Amino acid sequence: MSKIRLAIAGVGNCASSLIQGLEYYKDVSEKDDLVPGLMHNVFGDYKISDIEPVAAFDVDNRKIGLKLEEAIFAGENCTKKFSEGPETNVVVERAPVHDGIGRKLSEIIPVDRNAPTVDVAQALEDAKADMLVSYMPVGSEKAARYYAEECLRSGTAFINGMPEFICSDDGWAKRFQEAGIPCAGDDIKSQVGATILHRVLSRLFLDRGAEIVESYQLNIGGNTDFYNMLEEERLKSKRISKTEAVQSMVPYKVPLRIGPSDYVPFLKDNKVCYIKMTGKKFGDIPFELDLKLSVEDSPNSAGVMIDAIRATKIGLDRGVSGQLISISSYSFKHPPQQFPDDVCKAMVEEFIRGERER
Repeated sequence: MSKIRLAIAGVGNCASSLIQGLEYYKDVSEKDDLVPGLMHNVFGDYKISDIEPVAAFDVDNRKIGLKLEEAIFAGENCTKKFSEGPETNVVVERAPVHDGIGRKLSEIIPVDRNAPTVDVAQALEDAKADMLVSYMPVGSEKAARYYAEECLRSGTAFINGMPEFICSDDGWAKRFQEAGIPCAGDDIKSQVGATILHRVLSRLFLDRGAEIVESYQLNIGGNTDFYNMLEEERLKSKRISKTEAVQSMVPYKVPLRIGPSDYVPFLKDNKVCYIKMTGKKFGDIPFELDLKLSVEDSPNSAGVMIDAIRATKIGLDRGVSGQLISISSYSFKHPPQQFPDDVCKAMVEEFIRGERER
């Protein structure tokens, strides 16, 4: 099979974990069905080693001009280093800022808003990129849509890893369909994260005949994502995305409070989640569940994104355009359609086998 030519917008912690993973898993035998850390070793006909970075864009002065394998450890990036990045010829290019750097991030990330920027669409064409993954910071409404537009201009598939509603929006989906290219998103799930855990617990309560009375999910962390989210005005779509991901599992309205709670610098890329669920069981007898989850945040999404990348390539190979429903429902918090996670997984396996178009 051909290589998967990948472009990345936003060389932050999530990109760092993803790129490190390409090197870490490159020599895994395709004969191994179960590989710790991977949901799929081989996805369709594609191994992780088939993913090849070909372009990268950022706005941080400390990353511009560096090779990608150097930039993933530069600036404010603080996720754990578990591997060197693969050697590439990819140099991080300066892209327009738009609203990608908010008030809080501007305090710690040096940006030259007057410097010349690359024509992203032309750069994608020159790199012959199959797809672009958007890792824009939360609240980057204009920047997220800018990259979607550049993908449409260049005929590049689009994967939206952040909580702006693009691939799940009917208007944008129609544009990608008319352009003949696929899109997947929105807002990447973690492999074993707060949202997926909250969803599974909600389904468990319902399947066991319990009523969910109310619930909260509070997250704290110390990376730039949490620092950026100190601006409450940038969190509207993030809270909607995370809340709908859980509420969609319950057939009645539940009082929910879900989303980032605070920034704790010394946690760095470690995210700590507290979930509380109250309910009623037989005889309307009340019960409570309190749970704490601590994870390294960015690697937690990288394995999911690796599957989304390979699914998007399969979509390209098959000439599928518009929303990729199966992988979006399984891998993203705010997909075009919500399904229980066991259904999502089955849909993805059907998509891999060619039994489902999207």
